[in-house]
Amino acid sequence: MTVATQPIIQPLEPAARGQSQAQVVWAQFKKHQLAIFGALILGMLYLGAIFAPFIAPYGMAEYSTTDITKYHPPTKVYFRDPETGRLELPFVYASKRTLNAESFQTTYKEDRSAKYPLQFFVHRPNEPYKFLGLISSDLHLFGVDAPGKVFLLGSDGYGRDLFTRIWYGAQISLTIGIISTLVINVFGVVLGGIAGFYRGWLDNIIMRCTEILAAIPDIFLLIALTALLPQNLDPILVFYGIVIMLGVINWGGLARVMRGQILAMRDADFVQAAIALGASEARVIGRHMLPNNASFLIVNASLAIPGFILAESGLSFIGRGIREPYSSWGLLLNDVTQGGFSSFTDRPWVLIPGFFIVLTILSWNFVGDGLRDALDPKKRR
Repeated sequence: MTVATQPIIQPLEPAARGQSQAQVVWAQFKKHQLAIFGALILGMLYLGAIFAPFIAPYGMAEYSTTDITKYHPPTKVYFRDPETGRLELPFVYASKRTLNAESFQTTYKEDRSAKYPLQFFVHRPNEPYKFLGLISSDLHLFGVDAPGKVFLLGSDGYGRDLFTRIWYGAQISLTIGIISTLVINVFGVVLGGIAGFYRGWLDNIIMRCTEILAAIPDIFLLIALTALLPQNLDPILVFYGIVIMLGVINWGGLARVMRGQILAMRDADFVQAAIALGASEARVIGRHMLPNNASFLIVNASLAIPGFILAESGLSFIGRGIREPYSSWGLLLNDVTQGGFSSFTDRPWVLIPGFFIVLTILSWNFVGDGLRDALDPKKRR
């Protein structure tokens, strides 16, 4: 005797419920907690870079004309009066710089004869800026009245606020990775697509160029190329020069991958059908072949950006990248070399830009891992 059983109804996949591809990818991406954490960190860093002139209490190149704030340690912000213990609005003390006669080391002591309240939304007419290069303003998030100083992360060898220069440096360090990735995508996708679709002598020329670039270590080629830039060249032009160099040197790997992908799809049915219907070669490549590689390009971009950030930081660290008076995280780390081992013992705050580099690299890698899993069809089941 057999017993009739009801068929088991499997729940519909997200795509079957009418969700778009983007919605499916977002639903999978949200399951990757480290990727969400990385995306939040990157969001805060990029917002900080955009609003750097407003967040920073001082100007990027504002320095002390005396040694009184040279390598000043992070300023302590008080919320209680240290003598009475009474709660107060946040304030700081001024500092006195003294030289230890025995160790010849500079020390800073608080001058508690006067308090300097921490003010918010401060207008500083002597430090105007243009937000996004368009809106003129002199409003800063916080600050204190002179002669008080607030160095949340300490100061550098010229008495410049490290907190200010880190956020201004983020504008270059974070931007250079994205722009350089766009450059290699343009070169790599276009040249790789041409090599894979047309093959023949074009393929040979493009692939030989990629092999030549791959045979030369990137760092040595970058140092050689940046050495050709005039020393008196505008730092902004140096920035764009580094962006182009990073992109031109590193497009070969992406071009080789794209060539293989286009070669594999060239004889696919949907490509041959498009050709039979009279579609132009440009339309076949742009509308049928490249969109099928969009997932790979997105993941590749998220993993390439941290590599370019490291490359720029390395160049600036050795003095071949961004130049004064502009700032980048690698250039800020160059200050570590000025004091030798004493930078680790006497002024460890000069290492803080390195923390931002590590945090950014980790965050981009987390986001890249999450995108790779979300865009992988095998992991959506």
